[in-house]
Amino acid sequence: MRIRQRLTLNAFLVAAVLIIATLFAVERRVVAHVYRTEPATTASEESLSAVRRDMVIVGILALVLGGVLARILTRPIARPIEELRDVARALASGNLACQPSLMATGEVGELADAFRRLAEQVDERGRALKAEEALLVALTESLNEGVIAVDARQQVVRINDRARQLLRIREPVPFPAEYLPRDRTLREALSAVLAGAEALPGEARVDDRTLSLTARPLPAGGAVLALYDLTPFRRLEAVRRDFVANVSHELRTPLTVIRGFVETLQDDDLPPALRRQFLGMAEGNVQRMQRIVDDLLDLSRIESGGWLPNPVELEVAALAEEVVSPMQASAFEKGVALRIDVALDARSIYSDPTAVRQILSNLTENALRHTLTGEIVVFSSAEDGGTWLGVRDTGIGISADHLPRIFERFYRADPSRSREAGGTGLGLAIVRHLAEAHGGKVKAESEPGVGTTIAVWLPLAHT
Repeated sequence: MRIRQRLTLNAFLVAAVLIIATLFAVERRVVAHVYRTEPATTASEESLSAVRRDMVIVGILALVLGGVLARILTRPIARPIEELRDVARALASGNLACQPSLMATGEVGELADAFRRLAEQVDERGRALKAEEALLVALTESLNEGVIAVDARQQVVRINDRARQLLRIREPVPFPAEYLPRDRTLREALSAVLAGAEALPGEARVDDRTLSLTARPLPAGGAVLALYDLTPFRRLEAVRRDFVANVSHELRTPLTVIRGFVETLQDDDLPPALRRQFLGMAEGNVQRMQRIVDDLLDLSRIESGGWLPNPVELEVAALAEEVVSPMQASAFEKGVALRIDVALDARSIYSDPTAVRQILSNLTENALRHTLTGEIVVFSSAEDGGTWLGVRDTGIGISADHLPRIFERFYRADPSRSREAGGTGLGLAIVRHLAEAHGGKVKAESEPGVGTTIAVWLPLAHT
């Protein structure tokens, strides 16, 4: 029952009681007065009956009138209370824009003012919380670390995009912590922190990623997990270890040969012809070591930024002829045709001349080492706002499992064959870094027994 109905009913009941009591008292007075002044006759009884009937009619009219007046008079009282009720419901549902319009005095007016202040404070605090939430989201999303918050019920209540990428999670929050990857280190750290124990930083392995893991408890229960991707650093460490091992191996081989020849040359009875042969072989290994050291210095200078390209307009055909001419004799001895194929729309490039010479020289020498018959073509073609400059051969080819790694330092698809041919294992790595220094890229296509194509894409203008 609404408050207006209750107030009307209460007023009506009070009015009815008062009217009934008043009529009852009046009726008794009238009867007593009639009996004192007149004897009990039929006329007096009829007079009393008429009086009682009039009193009932008056009482009913008074009740009806009282009910109407009660409803009218309770409306100003019930309306502000009903409005405050509606405002309270709106505030409870989150509609902070709803405020009482009542301007009154007394307790109801004070209550309305209190509701206004409450709505303003709640709205202000809500805006502050939203601002803090937006700031917290912006901070966590800007981190390079993955952040995961787990409550005491083992529900993930917050996870940033970086953590989703690292753990490959797509479920919307909240979701059970069981959905997290089942890495032992991660599970043990989460269980320890949720149990109130300390969890030491560790490393978790998720798919092909190595993640640094830190777990901390939350004051109200739960845990926060911080993840940092160590995969690039682990790869760099592996590359560094491989580099040291490869350099040591590449230098140890000629040093071992030279040492053996030196020990042999110490023999005074060694024939002069054999002595000259050993000295020549020792000189060849010294030159090989010198090439390895020179290539390492070039590669280090390019990678460290100590060398920057100085691009100029270059004619591809003239530059290719300059590189190819010294190798024509070696190609003729092997029975390999060495030619140049320059496209009409790729006759000039804008690049550093020294770098382009080194790129073409490395690619052509590499092709000549691994081509036993057929031809080697130095070519150029225009594509994607730049120029492809490369070498195509009909050599032994490279298998598909080796092809993605041929631009790594000291990587050899066939180590024994490459060393016999005199390669240092750094030529293609230098080619890749020179191309990238120009803002370009490299590609390699090959099929075993058919041939190999390695090319460098250089932009029209260096940026």
